[in-house]
Amino acid sequence: MNKTKIYLTDDHAILRDGLKSILNNIPKYEIIGESADGETTLKEIDKLHPDILILDISLPTISGIEVCRQVRKYYPDIKIIILTRHDNEVYIEQLLKFGITGYVLKENAAADLTRAIEAAEKGNLFLSPEITARVVTGYKKSKDNKDSSGTTKLKTLANQETSVLKLIAEGNSGKEIADLLCISPATAKKHRTNIMKKLDIHNVADLIVYAIKTGIKEI
Repeated sequence: MNKTKIYLTDDHAILRDGLKSILNNIPKYEIIGESADGETTLKEIDKLHPDILILDISLPTISGIEVCRQVRKYYPDIKIIILTRHDNEVYIEQLLKFGITGYVLKENAAADLTRAIEAAEKGNLFLSPEITARVVTGYKKSKDNKDSSGTTKLKTLANQETSVLKLIAEGNSGKEIADLLCISPATAKKHRTNIMKKLDIHNVADLIVYAIKTGIKEI
């Protein structure tokens, strides 16, 4: 069995030990490295090339946000799951733009981290419920200052494309969407391509944010 290779970055050794204790009990996961700062993380990722990086935001030497930016630029195949105490809307928005595959609050790590890893393995985005709520709150705050272009673009989608968008936002893979809608995987993929073209959105994370904003995805 090919194991999912995971790298941990957090400046608290006790937390890393706790995460290793959880993940080492799952046979399909392998912890291939860990560090307490951003600079070491970038150096070791270049050598180890994990499948998934679990990353805090507040780190010595180089911040988690900068680590995320560099990993997305130079190692785009590596999935990044943010594990942090920060639920600041600015951080969330910035990291979603960088293309993270998960945002989990440390207080929910026991319940949400493995779910985030499973989503990342499928190429899906996982947000802790509180983070989804923050995204919605951010949009509500700025709602009065935005035009209706998002809703207008939504109306350009065909009925089945809207259904596909909703299923994408709920974390379903292409195969799962095809099965649920009784269509072929190729058709599901074509719908996804058309949706991104019509909405001028180019990654799954932004699709999910758009679905939250327009009310397609409920909290």
